[in-house]
Formats: sequence, C-alpha cells, structure tokens
Amino acid sequence: MTAYHFYEPRLGHGLKHDPLNMIVAPRPIGWISSLSAKGVRNLAPYSFFNLFNYKPPIIGFSSIGWKDSIANVAETREFGWSLATRSLAEQMNASCAEVGPEVDEFALAKLTPAPSRLIKAPRVAESPVSFECRLTQLIKLQTAEGGEIETWVAFGEVVAVYIDKSLLKDGIYDTVAADPISRGGGPADYFTITEANRFQMYRPGAKVAAE
Repeated sequence: MTAYHFYEPRLGHGLKHDPLNMIVAPRPIGWISSLSAKGVRNLAPYSFFNLFNYKPPIIGFSSIGWKDSIANVAETREFGWSLATRSLAEQMNASCAEVGPEVDEFALAKLTPAPSRLIKAPRVAESPVSFECRLTQLIKLQTAEGGEIETWVAFGEVVAVYIDKSLLKDGIYDTVAADPISRGGGPADYFTITEANRFQMYRPGAKVAAE
C-alpha cells in the first residue's frame, strides 16, 4: 500500500523545499525580451511559461510580482521570446539578476539584441529560435475564494517566428538538435533532452493520417 506525504499548501508542506515546482517539471523557459516605453531593453527568463494555442499561436508567461517585463508588456503590448539552449545557459542565468529597470540585461549577459520585423522589442541574436509576440491578455491571478494574488500572466499571439535552418530536417523541426534547457525543481536544477530519451507514440487514430 502506497504511503503518501499529504499536505494542504495553505498550511505549509513541511519539507526542506517546496516540492510543487519540482513535481511540475521540467518546465520550458520563457526567455522574454521587451522594451520600456522609454526604449530601455529588458531580458528575463520565466519558468512559468508555455504554449497555449495553435491557431493563432499563443504563448504565455507568469510573473510573480510586477516586474520590469510585465510593466514593459503592459505599456507597449508586445514582447519577444527566445529559446534558451544549453550553450546559452550561463547568459540566460545572468539575465535573471535582480537589477533596476534602467539596466539593459542584454549588455549585462553579453548578448546581442537583434532587431525584430513586426515589433519593436529585440530578440536574442545568439538564440536559434525566436518569436515576436503581441499582447492578447494580461491577467492578475486570483485564489479560489476570489482574492487577488500579486502574480500576473501575459498572453501573447506569436506574429513572427525565426528558426535556424540547420534545425529543420526534411521540413521537420529537430527539438533535440536545438538543445533546449528546461527548469527543474530545487534551487538550481535544469534539464536537457537527448536522442536516447526520445520515444514515439501516436494518438489513437492519428498514425495512419501521419503516414
């Protein structure tokens, strides 16, 4: 019979480290670029991030606290996303430093801001994949009882996509070759993916259509 560690989050978990973000892991990283209304660049990674819709493509990231990224997105209604890869892990980590809104994290992390085509916010030139996004919704989270939480979720429609052509094999994007990193639990855990961990499983009724 399974023995469970049970707890109610509102009463505390009773462990050395909150297990929640270790359970929901690994998580893709929202490496979000933005511009302030005054034109100051900002770049920050968010592990509360994902893709939420295909057509139109919509991604979203969650900020615990009213941080510079959220403030910029609220002002300009746009943001960029760049893929955080293993080779860019140190720069990604450097860009999460808690600094003032006047600090350009591109310069701080020694990264190159590349111009976008449809939005003003730059993308990370060193990243092999980037999105340009326009804000669709900015939502402040609430508790089950309706109380407000100091956490905001920004959803953006992806209006432009950049993919390094070397990652396209016979017209299919090679996720392993891109070498993305994902956030794990604990204070410092990240994960990569490898070809050895790949397996294929079609949805019921989908295999014939895929072939």
